Amino acid sequence: MAISQKLLNDGETVVISTRTHPKALLVPVLALVVLLAIGVAVQTVVDQHTVTLVVWALVGGGTVRWVLRPWLVWASASYTFTDRRLITRTGVLTRRGHDIPLSRISDVASELGLVDRVLGCGTLVISDASTHGSVRLPDIPHVEDTQRRLNLLLSERDHAGHDGR
Repeated sequence: MAISQKLLNDGETVVISTRTHPKALLVPVLALVVLLAIGVAVQTVVDQHTVTLVVWALVGGGTVRWVLRPWLVWASASYTFTDRRLITRTGVLTRRGHDIPLSRISDVASELGLVDRVLGCGTLVISDASTHGSVRLPDIPHVEDTQRRLNLLLSERDHAGHDGR
């Protein structure tokens, strides 16, 4: 998934571009199944048209709240590493962004829980030289590969800086 070219500076290239693992959508999918089961059960058991309509309206509202909203949040978030910086963008109506120059990144760590290891994702923790301390990027697909590539990018940047390039 590519970010908008207008977010990149002249000569800047994208190295890693990702979003949160689809694992973040497991709870919304389960919520959709439960909501639909409730709607079908009420429609089957209750013989009053008004009650059935009210229940389906509640199911629709619950679907927007617990299914559509999390999906939009998931779909609108992106994490991009360029050869110069980390760019994060989140938010549906109000977009929030965070840019960290690679030169300010001091440490890259990963955290993998049991479910994360099974699903092939994890949290990437990026420590920088700012007062914020660190940025957590949850549920990154193939987090160990991403961490390795980022460490390689940082070491190449450090060597280029020391060689005078």
